[in-house]
Amino acid sequence: MEPRITDVSSPANPVLKSLKSLADKKGRRAAGQFLAEGLRVCTEALAAGHVPTTLVFTAEAQAHPLTGKLIAATARARGTCLRTTPDLMQRLTGKDNAAGVAAAYPIPDTSLARIDRSAAKLWLVAENLKDPGNFGTMLRTCDATGAGGVILLDQSCDPFSVEAVRASMGALFSRQVARATGPEFFQWLRQGEGQLVGAALAGNTIDYRAHIYRAPCFLFMGNEQSGLPADYAAQCDALVKLPMLGTADSLNVAVCAGVLLYHALDRVSAV
Repeated sequence: MEPRITDVSSPANPVLKSLKSLADKKGRRAAGQFLAEGLRVCTEALAAGHVPTTLVFTAEAQAHPLTGKLIAATARARGTCLRTTPDLMQRLTGKDNAAGVAAAYPIPDTSLARIDRSAAKLWLVAENLKDPGNFGTMLRTCDATGAGGVILLDQSCDPFSVEAVRASMGALFSRQVARATGPEFFQWLRQGEGQLVGAALAGNTIDYRAHIYRAPCFLFMGNEQSGLPADYAAQCDALVKLPMLGTADSLNVAVCAGVLLYHALDRVSAV
């Protein structure tokens, strides 16, 4: 049986309006959903077992065989399939060069209880991370290095914002994301195995190349501007620093996370 596809040519369409509301945190919270854009990202989501609740595509994008697979999967799951115009797709995504495919997905459970620390040797932890672009880049690097994902602490950015999803380039569907307060995280961490290694410039730090990383290893990154708070740094099993040989006094947090992840990738020990 052919999937049911609804043609939408008006911005007043209620389903399209509800999808547009997912650009705002309030709208995402009310709907319990977030928006992802692009055929590649949505295809990667499907490969990871994530099926859209609502799939939107243009007539041109529909001709692609991967879009056909997305349509079929959405229809089987009794989701909604909308065919719309490039202009309305642009309005939905807010991009001049809008992709021909966008989809809504349920916001997953982000509790620490869902994190299986033994599933990966490396994890990232970020305290008060504000920039969704940095978050997305860090999650994408986790995917590249086989790290388990990112645990966001305190007043960090929304990992399901449009900006964060875009920057993750599909990694949001393949990596784990958790949110907690600092005290909740420290309590959870000490209930099992795990080495907490903080990135810092001050305190009792050693060169990041001299440290012995032990799995599961949680690489702890501080806020983009202020770094790790002193009381959080005190919770770490070790503090490491990257040498700064130029005039800059700090690195972008996502760059720093990438350096540490790749360095620890082949050096982390299971004992």
